Amino acid sequence: MIAQHSELTLVGRSAAADALRGEIQFAARSDAKVLVTGETGVGKDLVARLIHQSSRRRLAPMATINCAGLPETLLESELFGHVRGSFTDAVRDKAGIFESAANGTVFLDEVGEMSARMQAVLLRFLETGELQRVGADRVHARVNVRVIAATNRDLMAEINAGRFREDLFYRLNVLHIHVSPLRDRRDDVPELLAHFLREFTHRHGTGPRVFADEVLARLSAHNWPGNIRQLKNVVERIVVKSTDDVIQLHDLPRDLELPRQGASTPAADETAEPPVVPALMSRMLEGRESFWSVVHAPFMDRDLTRANLTEVVSRGLERSGGNYRSLVTLFNMPQTDYKRFLTFLTSHRCHVRFQAFRSMPVRRPIVLDRRAS
Repeated sequence: MIAQHSELTLVGRSAAADALRGEIQFAARSDAKVLVTGETGVGKDLVARLIHQSSRRRLAPMATINCAGLPETLLESELFGHVRGSFTDAVRDKAGIFESAANGTVFLDEVGEMSARMQAVLLRFLETGELQRVGADRVHARVNVRVIAATNRDLMAEINAGRFREDLFYRLNVLHIHVSPLRDRRDDVPELLAHFLREFTHRHGTGPRVFADEVLARLSAHNWPGNIRQLKNVVERIVVKSTDDVIQLHDLPRDLELPRQGASTPAADETAEPPVVPALMSRMLEGRESFWSVVHAPFMDRDLTRANLTEVVSRGLERSGGNYRSLVTLFNMPQTDYKRFLTFLTSHRCHVRFQAFRSMPVRRPIVLDRRAS
């Protein structure tokens, strides 16, 4: 599923893709709120844009905000606006995206990451449509916008754990669209590969390319834990790095663990170890690359999942005996990054309890003494 120029297209002819098209068209016929769920990278943002593009609001603005990417105070300002002097950098009044997208659509990505306070503020807006800018003492305006929200979390589990408001869930979940992971619709993979290959050869001016049959078979059999976003990035890397017109097995990224031809594809299992983790650990422990470039950057770009990040931290704690300060060094970060590292893990709910690893022997990297050779 991808965007091409100003027009958006849902790529794929599997039964799941056809069903998704039907749900998008159904949602586009009304102004009801929509909750889009699915794993990271499946294309929830595209679903939201397709709904807006096909709706009667399509000539009005559509605004998108990632609720996980901003601290609470900044998120409130971005959504509702602020008045001059309400905080240090507020040098003038500013409208929020709810006001800027009046009569259009607002897409709240990663809505499950909102703090309890922001959930309450959002609920009030959904009930009244009234905007009160940060720092203001009265309602500024009343707006009419359609809200589409998305999350990769199980919100019912979050409600049971006390982390998400049940009343907000029912406000958002008028229409529900679930986007299946790519491993459950493998029939779409060849068409997606061909589409992205055309897109990136054109963008990078490399000339026409085709996948060798064995490469296409390998990529089609892959589980794609990062879903369509991962597939798209892999194709771009191949286009940039390969030189021949026919893409061969040796052109595939080394950190993409693919099943051998003839090998059975393991069933999807949420408890299985994410296949990308060993490659990440190798780059840090053997290649001496930093956590910030190997794990943090692709995680923020949504090429890695929370399961990937949690597994990386757990494997590191096994080696450090549960010591987070030693883990900072192990992952090639300066000790001054200790608080930044812990804050990052906590804010994304990936902080692993260290107590279980304290009884384990510390697994130190093997260092070869080259003087003996």
